Amino acid sequence: MDNLDAARMQMAFTLIFHIVFACIGMVMPFFMVISHYKWLKTKKPVFLKLTKSWQKGVAIFFVTGAVSGTALSFELGLLWPEFMKHAGPIIGMPFSLEGAAFFVEALALGFYLYGWNKLPERFHLLTGIIVGLSGVASGILVVSANSWMNAPSGFDYINGEFLNIDPLKAFLNPAWFTQALHMTLAAFVATSFAVAGIHAWQIYKKRNVELHREAFKIAIVFGAVAALLQPLSGDLSAKDIAQRQPAKLAALEAHYETEKGVPLYIGGIVDEENQTVSYKIEIPKALSFLSFGDFDAEVKGLNDFPKEDRPPVAITHYAFQIMVGLGTLLMFSGLLYFISLKKKKWQDSKKYWLYFACLAPVGFLALEAGWIVTEVGRQPWIIHNVMRTKDAVTPMPGMIYSFYLYVILYVVLSIAVTWLMGRQIKVLNNSED
Repeated sequence: MDNLDAARMQMAFTLIFHIVFACIGMVMPFFMVISHYKWLKTKKPVFLKLTKSWQKGVAIFFVTGAVSGTALSFELGLLWPEFMKHAGPIIGMPFSLEGAAFFVEALALGFYLYGWNKLPERFHLLTGIIVGLSGVASGILVVSANSWMNAPSGFDYINGEFLNIDPLKAFLNPAWFTQALHMTLAAFVATSFAVAGIHAWQIYKKRNVELHREAFKIAIVFGAVAALLQPLSGDLSAKDIAQRQPAKLAALEAHYETEKGVPLYIGGIVDEENQTVSYKIEIPKALSFLSFGDFDAEVKGLNDFPKEDRPPVAITHYAFQIMVGLGTLLMFSGLLYFISLKKKKWQDSKKYWLYFACLAPVGFLALEAGWIVTEVGRQPWIIHNVMRTKDAVTPMPGMIYSFYLYVILYVVLSIAVTWLMGRQIKVLNNSED
């Protein structure tokens, strides 16, 4: 394994790990705040117990997200020095603002954790809201830096030099809104269904049913609403990609020849050598319509691009299919929940709770697949159409050992976090207060 492969593997592994905890850190504070608000309104002990349990979870995931995010920040400089040499002055603004948002989030979380019976009730609740809002802001700011890599702007690239830098224009690049919206909704979908699924499992097992029902209701509402909105966000993203990254669009659908009225593929096995897709379901002219709003629109095929400029087709296509398929499943599951509010007998069935329990990991699987689409679909560019990934990697030898070390550390950290959360659930179920 050469340096490029080792660096890409390490970056991918740490990002896949971090994104889970970052999304949970963005979303769980809102569950905590809603439960806290219900406690203040009703004074029911179940909401106080739930709030204090969730606040511990927020603290655990905040620390884990902070540690893994810091590692990623170092990796940008250590693994991709040529990228940071040029990109640093351009996208430094969102990173510096993200640092400010992180500071506010940490300060507000400290007030919230240690403010019980010490701060005025409304101010205490406000600090929890600030934790959630600053977490979302932090996520959006980081995503804006990533979106710049897909839609570079705010500079002139002349003779290999980055000149006339405009940080604000780079920050508000053409892709930032669609990508930030899609990612924020994805974070809410993934986290909400995961939390709802954990509590659904406890209900299925008949453990502290009253508390877990209240927890499920809070989490699933966020997830169901976000899941129903996600297709609209996905449509905006697809049309944006069609305009800016036609090679990525072609890879998503394993579309090789430029045609008009192009069908949309559902599923299928990609044969990159023969440029075919077997065992797929075709929806006539759907790709043209989804990409350009016109059933007869022309969609560029991969063969219109030089081989060295094409993304890896198979992995991009499969990841896209997984993302869309699982997202569709969660959208219908969100609709199912709202229907069950009218058909209350459904919630008396163990199958209902088992179904939602099985959905717990689905949102994060879709989230990870989406990031594979974003990152692999941009290849071979680290900055789209400006700098290739191979030109940005560090020349330092032995990067494979760094990759192995990070795998070990993150596996240990994952086990520790899983154990802590399992312990929290046991304490919650056994608590008598």
